[in-house]
Amino acid sequence: MRYRHKVTDRQVEWFIGGLLRAGVIAAATIAVAGGIGYLVRHAEDSPQYAIFRAEPDYLRKVWAVLSGAFALRTDALIQAGLLALIAVPILRVAVSMVAFALERDLLYSLVTALVLGILLFSLLGGRI
Repeated sequence: MRYRHKVTDRQVEWFIGGLLRAGVIAAATIAVAGGIGYLVRHAEDSPQYAIFRAEPDYLRKVWAVLSGAFALRTDALIQAGLLALIAVPILRVAVSMVAFALERDLLYSLVTALVLGILLFSLLGGRI
């Protein structure tokens, strides 16, 4: 007979708390590193308020932001830090869904899956 370890609610709460702390710290670190790099590179630039310049395309889409962050573009790093900050609560919902599934609570699993789907749909701009 196999021994099955039952995950308690307290363990799930501790895991989610640690996940939220680590996620916020990581997001802040990424955004601050990008901000410092941006200030170092553009310290001498003066703003031109008479001309409107929209954000470039690589800062408008999730995958482009991540690609720019891996290329160490400082403005993309700032955006990636903000995306990571948005992703932390979404990850919390995903972990909650898994916890409900492990408890075999079908109703809460389905409701949490629906919430996760809505969050991901809205994050990706309504396009799948």
